[in-house]
Order: sequence, then structure tokens, then C-alpha cells
Amino acid sequence: MYHYNICNEADNNIFQKQCRAIEKHIPSIAKEKLLEDVDGSATQIYDLNGKKITVHNSNYIGAVFVESEIAIEKYFI
Repeated sequence: MYHYNICNEADNNIFQKQCRAIEKHIPSIAKEKLLEDVDGSATQIYDLNGKKITVHNSNYIGAVFVESEIAIEKYFI
């Protein structure tokens, strides 16, 4: 599992920008469910050829971060 820290506090604008960047830069990605928690946290799930990529805006942890079953750095260079 790959982990990418995007921001050290929960931020809906940064979360939305990260989701848009992933949708723009990773070809053939499929957007799945947006999960929302009672504390306002959100997780956007994506599928790329059977591999999961999730973008988290966590009020509990206090961060925006990406977890991925594949390395995604190559899409952002």
C-alpha cells in the first residue's frame, strides 16, 4: 500500500482539488463511491484496473491524504 500525505489538516478545498487532479492525470480511472462520515470526513474511492485509490479528508486524523494499491507518482511528474 502506498501513502501520500497531501495536507496536515482536513481541508475540503484541498480534498476536492486532489480528487480533480487524480481524475485529470490518471487515464482510465473510474470514480466510485464518495463516503461521508458524521464528523464531516470524506473518502472518495477510485478504481484503476482492479486496484483501489482512495482520497481521504479526515477530520479525525486531521489530514488530507491518498492511499493507493499502486504507485501513482508517475502520473504527476
